[in-house]
Amino acid sequence: MRQHRAVVSDEAWAWMEPLLPSSAGRRGGRWRDHRQVIEAIAWKYRTGSPWREVPEQFGPWQTAYERLTRWSSDGTWAKLLARAQSDADAAGELDWLVAADST
Repeated sequence: MRQHRAVVSDEAWAWMEPLLPSSAGRRGGRWRDHRQVIEAIAWKYRTGSPWREVPEQFGPWQTAYERLTRWSSDGTWAKLLARAQSDADAAGELDWLVAADST
């Protein structure tokens, strides 16, 4: 099987992992590895492929889709974006540009 390049670097993963929900204490056992699922989601959007074409190495496509929608509705993705913006702003790597159109 052809190996796909990793989308999430080890450095990015070390930053992201503590911000993700934990499956500890939840019914139904452990979740599939978050990194594997995020790689599946990234692969899908990078290639523009349908969900059903996500390679088996990422696990079931349904898992990636369900995690994407769950994290969208519970605010996990928004929390990651806000933290990334906050960290980049604190490091002086983010320029804020606001435009108002009065038409």
